[in-house]
Amino acid sequence: MATRLVQINMKAHDDSVLGRFWAEALGWGVDSEGPGVTNLEPAGFAYPDPVAVCIDIVARPEPKTVKNRVHLDLGTTSTAHQAELVTRLQGLGATLADVGQGDVPWTVMADPEGNEFCVLEPRPIYQDTGPIAAVVVDCTDPRGMARFWGQAMDWTLHEVTDDHAAMRSAKGVGPYLEFVRTPDPKSVWNRVHLDIRPYPSDDLEAEEARLRALGATDPGIDQSAISWTVLADPEGNEFCLLTPR
Repeated sequence: MATRLVQINMKAHDDSVLGRFWAEALGWGVDSEGPGVTNLEPAGFAYPDPVAVCIDIVARPEPKTVKNRVHLDLGTTSTAHQAELVTRLQGLGATLADVGQGDVPWTVMADPEGNEFCVLEPRPIYQDTGPIAAVVVDCTDPRGMARFWGQAMDWTLHEVTDDHAAMRSAKGVGPYLEFVRTPDPKSVWNRVHLDIRPYPSDDLEAEEARLRALGATDPGIDQSAISWTVLADPEGNEFCLLTPR
Protein backbone atom coordinates (compact mmCIF):
# COMPACT_ATOMS: atom_id res chain seq x y z
CA MET A 1 0.00 0.00 0.00
CA ALA A 2 1.08 3.58 -0.57
CA THR A 3 -0.27 7.06 -1.01
CA ARG A 4 0.75 10.03 -3.12
CA LEU A 5 0.42 13.78 -2.77
CA VAL A 6 -2.43 14.89 -5.04
CA GLN A 7 -3.31 18.40 -3.89
CA ILE A 8 -2.88 21.06 -1.27
CA ASN A 9 -5.83 22.46 0.64
CA MET A 10 -5.86 26.20 1.26
CA LYS A 11 -8.37 28.00 3.49
CA ALA A 12 -9.72 31.40 2.38
CA HIS A 13 -12.30 33.98 3.35
CA ASP A 14 -13.38 34.14 -0.30
CA ASP A 15 -12.46 30.97 -2.17
CA SER A 16 -13.60 32.23 -5.56
CA VAL A 17 -11.53 35.43 -5.42
CA LEU A 18 -8.43 33.65 -4.15
CA GLY A 19 -9.03 30.92 -6.70
CA ARG A 20 -9.01 33.43 -9.53
CA PHE A 21 -5.72 34.85 -8.27
CA TRP A 22 -3.98 31.47 -8.18
CA ALA A 23 -5.50 30.38 -11.49
CA GLU A 24 -4.06 33.49 -13.14
CA ALA A 25 -0.76 33.10 -11.29
CA LEU A 26 -0.28 29.50 -12.44
CA GLY A 27 -2.10 29.60 -15.78
CA TRP A 28 -4.50 26.90 -14.55
CA GLY A 29 -8.21 26.28 -14.96
CA VAL A 30 -10.89 26.89 -12.33
CA ASP A 31 -13.73 24.58 -11.28
CA SER A 32 -15.91 24.07 -8.23
CA GLU A 33 -17.23 20.91 -6.63
CA GLY A 34 -19.73 22.88 -4.57
CA PRO A 35 -20.39 26.15 -2.69
CA GLY A 36 -17.35 27.40 -0.82
CA VAL A 37 -14.87 25.23 -2.71
CA THR A 38 -12.74 26.28 -5.69
CA ASN A 39 -10.65 23.65 -7.47
CA LEU A 40 -7.58 24.50 -9.54
CA GLU A 41 -5.71 22.25 -11.97
CA PRO A 42 -3.85 22.59 -15.28
CA ALA A 43 -5.89 22.69 -18.47
CA GLY A 44 -6.41 19.21 -19.89
CA PHE A 45 -5.26 17.58 -16.66
CA ALA A 46 -6.49 14.05 -15.85
CA TYR A 47 -6.74 13.85 -12.04
CA PRO A 48 -4.86 12.39 -10.26
CA ASP A 49 -1.56 12.61 -12.11
CA PRO A 50 1.85 13.32 -10.48
CA VAL A 51 2.66 15.83 -13.22
CA ALA A 52 0.89 18.40 -11.02
CA VAL A 53 -0.18 18.88 -7.42
CA CYS A 54 -3.60 20.52 -7.61
CA ILE A 55 -5.02 23.18 -5.28
CA ASP A 56 -8.35 23.10 -3.44
CA ILE A 57 -9.36 26.44 -1.91
CA VAL A 58 -12.01 26.12 0.81
CA ALA A 59 -13.94 28.98 2.42
CA ARG A 60 -13.44 29.31 6.17
CA PRO A 61 -14.22 32.28 8.45
CA GLU A 62 -11.18 32.05 10.73
CA PRO A 63 -8.57 34.79 10.22
CA LYS A 64 -4.95 34.12 9.32
CA THR A 65 -2.86 34.93 12.41
CA VAL A 66 0.62 33.44 11.85
CA LYS A 67 2.99 32.58 9.02
CA ASN A 68 1.80 29.47 7.20
CA ARG A 69 3.83 26.32 7.76
CA VAL A 70 3.10 25.13 4.22
CA HIS A 71 3.74 27.32 1.18
CA LEU A 72 4.39 27.17 -2.55
CA ASP A 73 7.64 27.93 -4.34
CA LEU A 74 7.13 29.10 -7.92
CA GLY A 75 9.83 28.30 -10.45
CA THR A 76 11.36 30.60 -13.08
CA THR A 77 13.60 30.04 -16.09
CA SER A 78 15.77 33.18 -15.93
CA THR A 79 16.35 36.29 -13.83
CA ALA A 80 14.29 38.24 -16.34
CA HIS A 81 11.45 35.73 -15.98
CA GLN A 82 11.65 36.01 -12.20
CA ALA A 83 11.35 39.81 -12.36
CA GLU A 84 8.51 39.60 -14.88
CA LEU A 85 6.62 37.07 -12.77
CA VAL A 86 6.96 39.16 -9.60
CA THR A 87 5.61 42.20 -11.46
CA ARG A 88 2.74 40.22 -12.97
CA LEU A 89 1.79 38.75 -9.59
CA GLN A 90 1.77 42.21 -8.03
CA GLY A 91 -0.61 43.26 -10.77
CA LEU A 92 -2.89 40.39 -9.78
CA GLY A 93 -2.94 41.50 -6.15
CA ALA A 94 0.11 39.88 -4.53
CA THR A 95 2.40 41.90 -2.27
CA LEU A 96 6.03 41.66 -1.23
CA ALA A 97 6.42 40.03 2.18
CA ASP A 98 9.05 40.03 4.91
CA VAL A 99 9.27 36.82 6.92
CA GLY A 100 12.78 37.51 8.11
CA GLN A 101 14.40 36.10 4.98
CA GLY A 102 17.09 38.76 4.76
CA ASP A 103 19.13 39.14 1.58
CA VAL A 104 18.17 36.13 -0.55
CA PRO A 105 17.99 35.58 -4.33
CA TRP A 106 14.34 34.55 -4.23
CA THR A 107 11.37 36.88 -3.71
CA VAL A 108 8.96 36.31 -0.83
CA MET A 109 5.41 37.38 -1.58
CA ALA A 110 1.91 37.04 -0.14
CA ASP A 111 -1.28 36.35 -2.06
CA PRO A 112 -4.37 38.60 -1.61
CA GLU A 113 -5.29 36.79 1.63
CA GLY A 114 -1.79 36.96 3.07
CA ASN A 115 -0.62 33.41 2.28
CA GLU A 116 3.13 33.49 1.85
CA PHE A 117 4.83 32.04 -1.23
CA CYS A 118 8.19 32.39 -2.96
CA VAL A 119 9.18 33.25 -6.51
CA LEU A 120 12.50 31.47 -6.90
CA GLU A 121 15.52 32.54 -8.88
CA PRO A 122 16.18 30.14 -11.77
CA ARG A 123 17.45 26.78 -10.56
CA PRO A 124 18.20 23.87 -12.93
CA ILE A 125 16.59 21.32 -10.62
CA TYR A 126 13.17 22.93 -11.11
CA GLN A 127 13.22 23.43 -14.87
CA ASP A 128 10.74 20.63 -15.58
CA THR A 129 8.38 20.90 -12.60
CA GLY A 130 5.74 23.15 -14.08
CA PRO A 131 4.83 26.50 -12.46
CA ILE A 132 4.97 25.08 -8.93
CA ALA A 133 8.58 24.14 -8.23
CA ALA A 134 7.98 22.84 -4.73
CA VAL A 135 5.48 22.49 -1.91
CA VAL A 136 7.45 23.50 1.19
CA VAL A 137 6.72 22.46 4.78
CA ASP A 138 8.34 24.20 7.76
CA CYS A 139 9.51 21.76 10.42
CA THR A 140 11.94 21.30 13.30
CA ASP A 141 13.33 17.94 12.11
CA PRO A 142 13.64 17.45 8.33
CA ARG A 143 15.17 14.01 8.80
CA GLY A 144 12.23 12.85 10.89
CA MET A 145 9.73 14.29 8.44
CA ALA A 146 11.55 12.59 5.56
CA ARG A 147 11.33 9.25 7.37
CA PHE A 148 7.59 9.59 7.94
CA TRP A 149 6.60 10.99 4.55
CA GLY A 150 9.05 8.74 2.72
CA GLN A 151 7.19 5.73 4.13
CA ALA A 152 3.74 7.32 3.95
CA MET A 153 4.03 7.96 0.20
CA ASP A 154 5.65 6.18 -2.72
CA TRP A 155 7.61 9.28 -3.71
CA THR A 156 11.39 9.13 -4.12
CA LEU A 157 13.62 10.79 -1.55
CA HIS A 158 16.24 12.97 -3.26
CA GLU A 159 17.99 14.75 -0.38
CA VAL A 160 18.10 14.55 3.41
CA THR A 161 20.18 16.79 5.68
CA ASP A 162 19.68 18.30 9.13
CA ASP A 163 18.25 21.43 7.51
CA HIS A 164 16.45 20.25 4.38
CA ALA A 165 14.80 17.20 2.84
CA ALA A 166 13.26 16.84 -0.61
CA MET A 167 11.23 14.18 -2.39
CA ARG A 168 9.44 13.90 -5.72
CA SER A 169 7.03 11.57 -7.46
CA ALA A 170 8.65 8.26 -8.35
CA LYS A 171 7.81 9.05 -11.97
CA GLY A 172 10.19 12.03 -11.84
CA VAL A 173 7.54 14.59 -12.78
CA GLY A 174 5.76 17.46 -11.09
CA PRO A 175 6.83 19.57 -8.10
CA TYR A 176 9.03 18.54 -5.21
CA LEU A 177 7.84 18.18 -1.62
CA GLU A 178 10.42 19.79 0.67
CA PHE A 179 10.88 20.02 4.43
CA VAL A 180 12.83 23.02 5.67
CA ARG A 181 14.16 23.41 9.20
CA THR A 182 12.69 26.47 10.95
CA PRO A 183 12.89 27.56 14.60
CA ASP A 184 9.22 28.51 14.94
CA PRO A 185 6.98 25.88 16.57
CA LYS A 186 3.54 25.03 15.22
CA SER A 187 0.97 27.00 17.19
CA VAL A 188 -2.36 26.95 15.31
CA TRP A 189 -4.33 24.80 12.89
CA ASN A 190 -2.62 24.98 9.47
CA ARG A 191 -4.53 27.07 6.91
CA VAL A 192 -2.64 25.24 4.17
CA HIS A 193 -2.19 21.48 4.34
CA LEU A 194 -1.38 18.41 2.26
CA ASP A 195 -4.00 16.04 0.82
CA ILE A 196 -2.81 12.52 0.01
CA ARG A 197 -4.72 9.74 -1.75
CA PRO A 198 -4.27 5.95 -1.85
CA TYR A 199 -4.42 4.04 -5.11
CA PRO A 200 -7.77 2.65 -6.37
CA SER A 201 -7.18 -0.90 -5.15
CA ASP A 202 -6.19 0.15 -1.60
CA ASP A 203 -8.41 0.11 1.47
CA LEU A 204 -8.90 3.43 3.27
CA GLU A 205 -9.11 1.96 6.78
CA ALA A 206 -6.03 -0.19 6.24
CA GLU A 207 -4.14 2.80 4.90
CA GLU A 208 -5.14 4.88 7.92
CA ALA A 209 -3.90 2.13 10.24
CA ARG A 210 -0.61 1.95 8.34
CA LEU A 211 -0.08 5.71 8.63
CA ARG A 212 -0.85 5.63 12.35
CA ALA A 213 1.73 2.88 12.79
CA LEU A 214 4.26 5.15 11.06
CA GLY A 215 3.58 7.97 13.53
CA ALA A 216 0.46 9.80 12.33
CA THR A 217 -1.88 10.95 15.08
CA ASP A 218 -5.50 12.01 15.56
CA PRO A 219 -5.91 15.82 15.47
CA GLY A 220 -8.89 15.59 17.81
CA ILE A 221 -11.75 16.87 15.66
CA ASP A 222 -15.21 15.52 14.86
CA GLN A 223 -14.93 13.60 11.58
CA SER A 224 -18.37 12.01 11.56
CA ALA A 225 -19.65 14.11 8.64
CA ILE A 226 -16.75 13.63 6.19
CA SER A 227 -15.81 10.78 3.86
CA TRP A 228 -12.06 11.31 4.16
CA THR A 229 -9.79 11.05 7.21
CA VAL A 230 -7.93 13.91 8.89
CA LEU A 231 -4.63 12.98 10.53
CA ALA A 232 -1.52 14.82 11.74
CA ASP A 233 2.09 14.03 10.90
CA PRO A 234 4.73 13.58 13.66
CA GLU A 235 5.15 17.37 13.97
CA GLY A 236 1.41 17.97 14.26
CA ASN A 237 0.78 19.19 10.72
CA GLU A 238 -2.73 18.23 9.71
CA PHE A 239 -3.25 16.37 6.45
CA CYS A 240 -6.16 14.65 4.76
CA LEU A 241 -6.20 11.02 3.69
CA LEU A 242 -8.67 11.01 0.81
CA THR A 243 -10.68 8.05 -0.46
CA PRO A 244 -8.78 5.74 -2.87
CA ARG A 245 -8.89 6.79 -6.52
